[in-house]
Amino acid sequence: MIFALVVFVGVLALTAFVTKWIAGYQKTQGLNRNLEIVEGIRLATNKYVQIIRAGEDRYFVVAVGKDEVTLLGELSSSELKELDATDTSVQMPVDFKSILDNLSRKKN
Repeated sequence: MIFALVVFVGVLALTAFVTKWIAGYQKTQGLNRNLEIVEGIRLATNKYVQIIRAGEDRYFVVAVGKDEVTLLGELSSSELKELDATDTSVQMPVDFKSILDNLSRKKN
């Protein structure tokens, strides 16, 4: 019984070590700054439209499906709409704490 417990703890420790090692490896692999997904929207379960920045100032609109990627067009940086915190037309997500605080104030 003690042997099984030692093996179980050893497997847990090995799993934690390998997970941290893989996370560090993926961080170094993701340092490519030439490609970046700027924005994306889901159209269906496996279908997305994304804006991708390539290099400094080239932007491409692509449709991504389950088995295919299709180029829809190219945008210039002047055609992109910047998100502004003061813009009231864009609804920013509300965190759960603020909703809970509002409900508790209404209750009192």
